[in-house]
Amino acid sequence: MAKYLLLKHYRGAPAPVNNVPMDQWTPAEVSAHVRFMHDFAVRLEETGEYVDGQGLAPEGTWVRYDGEGRPPVTDGPFAETKDLIAGWMVIDVDSYERALELAAELSAAPGAGGEPIHEWLELRPFLSAPPTITE
Repeated sequence: MAKYLLLKHYRGAPAPVNNVPMDQWTPAEVSAHVRFMHDFAVRLEETGEYVDGQGLAPEGTWVRYDGEGRPPVTDGPFAETKDLIAGWMVIDVDSYERALELAAELSAAPGAGGEPIHEWLELRPFLSAPPTITE
């Protein structure tokens, strides 16, 4: 089994076919989308392919270590991050082809007018081992 991260983007990916921003959807359209995502995750739980998934709140802050005994430095939120990543799902599947199949299915979540979004999802494999350190 191999783990993959499916990233849903607000912006930054090619435009989806049904390109109506979620903040312009009706409450029923938002509910249908959330229901689709939930049902998709439940089905993958049943097959053992679901690991975890979450939607992300729009707020965010950059944090950095600033030296021993000093408080963390914060800055933001930065639109570059919060406006790009809407949520994520981790799957654990037998093959890259299965990961592609599931990403394509998730891309068809309903949006405005109840029509599939056909959104672009970023599919990224987890590293199977840490990178080798050479000296």
